[in-house]
Amino acid sequence: MIALRHVSKRFDGRVALDDVTLTVDAGATHVLLGSTGSGKSTILKVILGLVRPDAGDVRVEPPRPIGYVVQDGALYPHLTVAQNAMLPARAAGWSVDAQRARLDALTPLVGLEGSLLPLHPHQLSSGQRQRVGLLRALMLDPTVLLLDEPLGSLDPIARADLQAQLVALIGELARTVVVVTHDVREAFVFGATITLLSRGRVVQQGTFADLARRPAEPFVADFLRAQAPPPAMTQYL
Repeated sequence: MIALRHVSKRFDGRVALDDVTLTVDAGATHVLLGSTGSGKSTILKVILGLVRPDAGDVRVEPPRPIGYVVQDGALYPHLTVAQNAMLPARAAGWSVDAQRARLDALTPLVGLEGSLLPLHPHQLSSGQRQRVGLLRALMLDPTVLLLDEPLGSLDPIARADLQAQLVALIGELARTVVVVTHDVREAFVFGATITLLSRGRVVQQGTFADLARRPAEPFVADFLRAQAPPPAMTQYL
């Protein structure tokens, strides 16, 4: 379970989070939706403990481990795929045999081919690098998984493929998951509960239907409408 209560944060006088309150129940998937600079990624960093809030309370139960996936995987270029993936287990003091066993179990789960394990990140596609990032995040079997724009750098085909696999994987793992995205369609696919943010402030929380049918303010309807395909395009979709 994750709970933020009246959390605020400023960076050099700029408001990053403004009295944010949200709860993610254990085993639930929650989407943080909003434009760049709305505070989504800062919330993840507050949950991780990388950023200390100026005010408010943050509670994560159990507190560790937490898996964290960022855009394009954020892999170490000098390490192989296997070395990148096993890094958390190595840092935790696992034996080599335990690291390898966990790697072998997770590789097919995230849709990664075993033949890629000896390669380096520059030899992979964007989609493959993102799968390696996911593999690394799952290495310690985290109870909480944080995904920061996990599909943002992918081309449309790779994005749709990994999106479907992520949804299935999240359902199979039954972990507490927070997904950050600026994409309305992605929010609809991933989250039963969505928090829409703007300029560090929570504008509305609820299901996609709540936001679409009962917008709390005009901004909500405008944000959802801005990413809808134009009427002339829908006949071809």
